[in-house]
Amino acid sequence: MLRVELGKLLRRPRTWITVALLAGLPIVVAVFVHVTGIGPRPGEGPALLSEVLDNGLLLPAAALALILPVFLPVAVAVVSGDAIAGEAAAGTLRYLLIRPVPRTTLLVAKLATIIVFIFLAVALVALISLAVGWWLFGVKPLTSVSGSSISTADTVWRTILTITYVATSMLGLAAIALFASTRTDSPLAAALGALAAFITSQILDLIEATQAIQPYLPTHYWLSFIDLYRDPVLWHDIARGFALQGVYIVVFLLGSWASFTTKDITS
Repeated sequence: MLRVELGKLLRRPRTWITVALLAGLPIVVAVFVHVTGIGPRPGEGPALLSEVLDNGLLLPAAALALILPVFLPVAVAVVSGDAIAGEAAAGTLRYLLIRPVPRTTLLVAKLATIIVFIFLAVALVALISLAVGWWLFGVKPLTSVSGSSISTADTVWRTILTITYVATSMLGLAAIALFASTRTDSPLAAALGALAAFITSQILDLIEATQAIQPYLPTHYWLSFIDLYRDPVLWHDIARGFALQGVYIVVFLLGSWASFTTKDITS
């Protein structure tokens, strides 16, 4: 079952079109920054983009900061929302379970496919951005956000950890979308439900009156990976971000399992 689901993911044109679109925006921005020689002022615009002119090694992190606020969550919500509800909408869910395939096995296979998609998308965006940054801006030992020098090898492991952090952040949203996918036969409704949770979290995170709950919102620590490019690394918010996403992942995956294993399958 897992092999079948992974094969479907990798054969779908939608998968590669989505990855191409995600990688395309940072490339377009990088080309404009290179041609004009104008980047946002420090502290303005997408995180780390102002430093890319001096060092292409920072483009992967800047690229992830560019797609993280909107484009990546939308892609994750659509793919995750389609996991179960898409099969129901197509009328194939009942036939999958007749084979027979245990519901838990099918749900785990769908979850594994979502995880592969998220890490594939995030890693490819970072790798393509690294190649483009190397070509357009060159690379050299990095100057951290704090002003000290970071070696190229040190920058590589920080970038790998950034990829892991961003992907884990998206897994929290994916778990919400998967839960919604088990509650409806419409993949659009499931995706919109996850996006509604995402937008609500973003709005509440901007309002001063909601400061008491902001540390518990799923999007609150999404951009904390910027602290990985400080010297020394500021681990506090990064650790809290990993822990918070872990809670959302566990709670909504358990909810997905409980919902799917007890659901009446009519499609």
